[in-house]
Order: sequence, then C-alpha cells, then structure tokens
Amino acid sequence: MPDGNEAITVKVLTGIGEADQQDWDACAGPGNPFLSHAFLSALEESGSATGKSGWQPSHLAAYDGAGRMVGAVPAYLKSHSQGEYVFDHAWANAFERAGGSYYPKLQVSVPFTPVPGPRLLVAPGPRADAVADALISALEQVADRYGVSSAHVTFPERGDWDRLGGAGWLQRLGVQYHWHNRGYGSFDAFLEALNSRKRKAIRKERREVAESSVRLHTLTGDELKPEHWDAFHRFYLDTADRKWGGGYLNRRFFELLGRTMADRVVLVMCEDGGEWVAGALNLLGDDALYGRNWGSDGRYRFLHFEACYYRALDFAIERGLARVEAGAQGEHKIQRGYLPVATYSAHWIADPGFRRAVERYLAQERPAVEAEIEALDEELSPYRREG
Repeated sequence: MPDGNEAITVKVLTGIGEADQQDWDACAGPGNPFLSHAFLSALEESGSATGKSGWQPSHLAAYDGAGRMVGAVPAYLKSHSQGEYVFDHAWANAFERAGGSYYPKLQVSVPFTPVPGPRLLVAPGPRADAVADALISALEQVADRYGVSSAHVTFPERGDWDRLGGAGWLQRLGVQYHWHNRGYGSFDAFLEALNSRKRKAIRKERREVAESSVRLHTLTGDELKPEHWDAFHRFYLDTADRKWGGGYLNRRFFELLGRTMADRVVLVMCEDGGEWVAGALNLLGDDALYGRNWGSDGRYRFLHFEACYYRALDFAIERGLARVEAGAQGEHKIQRGYLPVATYSAHWIADPGFRRAVERYLAQERPAVEAEIEALDEELSPYRREG
C-alpha cells in the first residue's frame, strides 16, 4: 500500500509470538500496559484469548521497505460478543433475524479489558500518518477477504477514532468514570476539593474500614507471591460467577502476569484474621493507574470502595500520576470523585443495508450519550463549585 514514497506491507499474525517483542512494544509505546507484548502474550499463552475461547488472534503488523516493523493492530476473529464491554448483541440479533450471519467478526481490542488506548499502533517517525492509514486499509481488506460481517475497533483514543471516522467507519460513544489528579498533595487535599457532604461520607467509609478487623496491603513488584495470586484468582472467579456465570481469565494468566509484568501490577490485598479475604487488581501505566478486577470471599461494609477506589487514589497521589481509570460502568463512582468521560468505538459494516440501519441508530445514540455525560457531571459531581 504505497503512500507515494515506498510500499508498506501488512501481514496477519496468528499469534502475538510471531511479532518481535521489542518491535511490537516500540509501536505500542510505553504508556499503556495492556497493549504491551507481555500482556497480550499472557492472554494467549494462558489460553484465555485463543481460538478455543472465541478469540482467534489475527493481529496486523506493518513493515516498511527495509522489513522494519512500523505499525501494528491487536485484532481477533470473534465467534461471539463476550468480554468486549461495547455491546452489539442487538445488532447481531437484528442482522441474523434478517437472514445474515453476524459471526465471525473482526474485533480490534484488548480482550476482557475496557481500557481506552491507541489501537492503530504506529512507531514514531515521519511516515506515521501513512502507516496509520495503511493499517485502516488493511483492516478493511482483511475483513473483506475473510468474509466477516463487520469489524469493530473498541476503546480507541480520540485520535484513532477521528481517523477511522474520516475513513468512513461508523462512530459510537460510551461512558466511563475517571479520576483526574489536580495536583493534590495528599488524600485530604483531594477531599478538600469536594463539597462537605461528600467529603464527610468518604471519611466515614474509610473510617469504618480502618476500624474493622480487615488490614489492606498494596503490593507490587517483588512483593507479589504465588499465595497472593492463588487468593486473588479465587476472588476473581467468585465475582465472575455471580456476574457472568464464569471467568474469562484463568490462574495461568495471573501467574504469567506476575512473572512478566510484576512492576506494572498494583495489587491491593485485604487480610482478616491472617486470611486473604478480598483483593483489587490494578495495572500501572506511565501516567495512570488502571483499575481492573475485584473480588471478595465475603461481605465487608465499604471494603470495595476502599480497596478499589480510595487505595487507588492514595497510590496515584503518592506517585504523582495524572489519573485513575476505574473501568466500565458504575455511576456510584461519581460520588467518589470519578467523573464521567466519553469513550469511543468505530465500526465497519460490510452489508450496505445493515450499515445504513446501524448508522441511523448511532446518529440518535451519540447525542443521547453526550447529553448523559453532561447531565451526570452537572447533577452528580461531588466537587465544590464556585458560587
């Protein structure tokens, strides 16, 4: 795919192991741990994201004329819509009622990970725009060649979303809740930015946990031991069973995560009477902490808020991180300082009639989501307002 200078060749990789780790990470950049070769490898090597689980790796890798890797896309052929957090089940049902086959589809994402980040992974250089455009063209060609109904890029950054929209992909909006560090020197300094009612409520929640029999430990790097992963995997499965009827991630995945990315793991473990009773998993980026999974053996008042939200803020303030992203769903996060922000997805639909129907739907959905974000911020924000 020439851009007027030299050809860019794009290959489909049937596993992340086919890409050189340094080359892939140079394209992904250091900021987002979920896009790293190590994280994607842990998903595949553990069997959590493979063809057997409905996630057939079909990553794209772009090479320049000298054979250097200059771009990549984490992509999967999907036989279902589980583990994506951008819901298209209604689209699938409508298309299949009309006589079409929605699956397989091509999914550009990090499996089981609703974390925004780049999806057109491009190595820095003067031809970065050309590489990004080549990757979009390649996605369309691969989707057409495989005969899939559609291709979906979920949780891209705004720049990728705009570029995909410019290439004719349909654009969709969603909502998440993120906390932004306004230069707070301490957790108390953050509390002073809240209105008095919310400030008192948070102090009450933290005090009840502090006065309970539960003790919390924030672990990272060499502090992480197999016993922690054994316990956390048990918590994860318990929560997954109650919410979805089964967990996506297996014990092997957590073992690999601890072995290859321990310095990026921030695991909050809760102990009661010498036993681990709950835990919250976060991953550390260059300027953000990403909350991912929570689980507990029992019911402990306010422990979820303390382990998942307040300890994450403690860590972010101490490290001077710019933000904490608390994952998908949950308006209750707003009361704890996590404000609504827009998330993005882009969609390529092969069938012209189906594309028109989805396009009409999204034209109505987007302004509704924008209005929801504005209303949530205006009506529920816990922060003090001047005047």
